[in-house]
Amino acid sequence: MAHIIIIGASTGGLPSAYEAREALGNEHDITVVSNTPVFHFVPSNPWIAVGWRERKETAFDIEPYLKKKNIAFTSAGVDEIRAESNQLLLGDGSTLDYDYLIVATGPKLAFDEIEGLGPEGHTESICSIDHAEQAYEHWQEFMKNPGPIVIGAVQAASCYGPAYEFAFILNRVLKKAKLRDQVPITFVTAEPYIGHLGLGGVGDSNGLLESEFKMNDIKWITNAKVQKVEAGKMFVEQVNDNAETIKTHELPFDFSMMLPAFKGVDCVANMSEEVVNPRGFIKVDEF
Repeated sequence: MAHIIIIGASTGGLPSAYEAREALGNEHDITVVSNTPVFHFVPSNPWIAVGWRERKETAFDIEPYLKKKNIAFTSAGVDEIRAESNQLLLGDGSTLDYDYLIVATGPKLAFDEIEGLGPEGHTESICSIDHAEQAYEHWQEFMKNPGPIVIGAVQAASCYGPAYEFAFILNRVLKKAKLRDQVPITFVTAEPYIGHLGLGGVGDSNGLLESEFKMNDIKWITNAKVQKVEAGKMFVEQVNDNAETIKTHELPFDFSMMLPAFKGVDCVANMSEEVVNPRGFIKVDEF
């Protein structure tokens, strides 16, 4: 009998656990290790940040559903992956041995790489439900006294789609409240062009998104490098293909949401250089 462990219990980890159980039957043990007992549907966070959804509508306790499939669960989190000995050191000091390990942790949010970025600085985030709820509190205050908005994704971000979605969501909310004409919106992104999405574009994403931005009076800055953020002001360098600064911007804002760069979570990033790259992500080979 083998023991399969999945680290992470979100949109990667839970499907992995269910599919492993379906493929293996009940003759092998499966355990899911998370750092939280609650599943949050991350794609709904942009809606939570404007009050279109509440936590109770996008979250549920994980363990009862895994138990129905004979899958063990712990929310102790992982402090260390001891790959040489096929063992995990959990956050509560206990250990688990495994025969096969699936890593589905999601990223570490690197707000600290830019001064003033993130919920502890001067910009909002929709990367977690806690961040989204905090953003909604600030959004409610913003709606009482609207002003400029800056939305986007900083350099080394790995996910751009939610920034576009959130820009259009805010545009919709402001139009419905008849406040859109009072609110300039600027989209700031490290992408070389609108609709690149970190993928070199998807179909005609460039043309489609540029057209929507133009129709909805959303300005944009591409090839952007955010230097720092102060209260109500973002400092941005625009660079060319050689990463040379060609223009600088000081963007005022009363509300801003910027997706951060991603890194590997600590238990993954602390593995050997043979396993992870300099950003702490697991290297991928032909398997």
